[in-house]
Order: sequence, then structure tokens, then C-alpha cells
Amino acid sequence: MPAAQDDILNQADAWRQSGQGVALATVVRTWGSSPRPVGSHLAVNQEGRFVGSVSGGCIEGAVIAEALAAIADGQPRLLEFGVSDEQAWEVGLACGGRVQVHVERVKPDFLTRLLAARAAKRPAALVTRLSDHAQVLFDGDEASGGLELDAAQRAALGERWVSGESGPLDAAGDLFARVYAPAPRLIIVGAVHIAQALAPMAAMAGYEVALIDPRRAFGSAGRFPGLAVSDEWPDEGMTRLMPDGQTAVVTLTHDPKLDDPALAVALNSPAFYIGALGSRRTHEKRLARLRQLGLGEEQLERIHAPVGLDLGGRYPAEIAVAILAEIIRVRYQGRGR
Repeated sequence: MPAAQDDILNQADAWRQSGQGVALATVVRTWGSSPRPVGSHLAVNQEGRFVGSVSGGCIEGAVIAEALAAIADGQPRLLEFGVSDEQAWEVGLACGGRVQVHVERVKPDFLTRLLAARAAKRPAALVTRLSDHAQVLFDGDEASGGLELDAAQRAALGERWVSGESGPLDAAGDLFARVYAPAPRLIIVGAVHIAQALAPMAAMAGYEVALIDPRRAFGSAGRFPGLAVSDEWPDEGMTRLMPDGQTAVVTLTHDPKLDDPALAVALNSPAFYIGALGSRRTHEKRLARLRQLGLGEEQLERIHAPVGLDLGGRYPAEIAVAILAEIIRVRYQGRGR
């Protein structure tokens, strides 16, 4: 398994702090069946030691050689390689393609700020103009560097923070954003049977899971081993957890006293997904109650109800699959149903 991005960055920082020159190579574009996805890192120190991967082994030697040259002369490089079908087959792909890799000597100030953002679970992004290697580092809303982004490019960056995907910010593909988003979160309200399946599934998909249910018998350790369940009232728990643009919220209790307060908080947050269990008729009654709480139509349209993709399943685990599938779809593709 390739090294995790934080392991790569931490190793690069450890090398730097030991006095060594370090270069970072990043996959910025792929065509065809590239062995490693866009955003993949390879860190190299001046002794030629490396961690990470940009190709699964196909082009590593050439990239390491260019990284050593970048350490020596301080000049960034934009490299392009073809991956043959034979090379691709060796790393488990049916056919080859092309890959574009940006290589640069690590900037200590950028790396320090980036690691601090990662430790604080703040979204960050390093944006590079590939044509001249100009850069800007975004740590939340704060920017440092000589590259300016216009409103459309900042909006495109905001969308990439939600999806967590690195990629271009402009049609020409000259502006590349390496996104370092915190792990997405899933807040579940209601420690019901569906939650017993949904929580571990979401954790396996990379989500940090939080579960809220004031009914202690429902949220017992026996029903949810290894997961801390909050017994706060849902609106209090939601307020404490502060849903952000990387958060999905699902209400499952089917009890208005519990679901409605949680939804009210979620709808006043930037959560990227809000879903509620219940039939269409149940949802119409829910909407009427939420209107009485002062929620507007634009806010109410954000609720996915009945929750989940219509897969036809009826059992709790099947419903959980449908919910997680819809969350993933919305995270990467937007609300369109």
C-alpha cells in the first residue's frame, strides 16, 4: 500500500530538519490508466532516499533523478512520461497511459504551514501555475505566496475542498490545486439498526463517524463497539460538533423530537449532505414543522429525503449501503439526483 500523504510530508519535514535538501514530486495530470492518481506524492532527499510513489514503480527512477537535480539547482520541473502497456501490466493495470509530474525543492515555510493545518484538521491547498511554477498556499481562508486567484478560481478551489480531490482550477489545466482536506465526517443522529451498519461502513470508507442519541439504551457500547456515542440532545451535540463543508449529516430516529432539532442546526451549517429517514409523506410533515421553526425553502431543499439512493433494499444494512452511496455520490458529483 502506498505511504499515506501525511507520512510522506512528515518524512520530508524530518529530512529537512536534519539539514538535508528535499524535493517533492506530485502527479498533476494523467491520461489513460495511470498507476497512481492525481495528487500522489514522492518525497526525495539529497542522498536519494525516497518515500511515496508517483507511478507504482514505472517511472520512479527518472523522477528521483530529476528530484535530485531540483535539490541541487533549486529549479522546479514539469515532467511528462508515457507508461507503456507492459509497464502498466506490471503494476496491476490493463493498459498504460501518460502522467505529468511536477517536481520542486521543498519550501520550508510552506511545508511548516501545511503540516500545522493538517495537525489542526484545517483544509489546505497548494496551488501551482504550471507554466511558470508560481504558487500560493491556502490555509483555510488565509493565503501566502505570489500567485493570485480570481473569484472563479477560488470558487473552484472551494468545491475541491468539499470533494477532497486535487486537480485543475481552470479549463486550460494550468492552475493545479493539491488539496489537503481533513477526513470527511459523518454525523448520525439516532443509534438505530441502520446506524449499526452505517457507522462501520462509513468508517471503512474513510469517514470520521460521530453518533448522537440521548436514549442511552440505544447507544450502548454493546450495540456500537469502539464508537463513542454522545447522549446529548441532538441540537446540542450538533452545535458542539459544528458541521462544516466536509460533513454529512443523517437523521435516523424517525422521531420529530430528536430529528427536527438536529436538522435545524444542520440546515444552518455548510454541511455538504443532509439526509433524513422517512417516507415522502413523512417528509412533507417534517417540512411543515421545519417551516414553523423558521427554515426557508432554499434551506429545506437541501434535505435528501427519503434518504439514500433508491436501490430497492429494505433491510437495515441495505438501507445503510444506499445512504452511504448517496453521500459519496453527492460529495464527488454534487446534489444532482
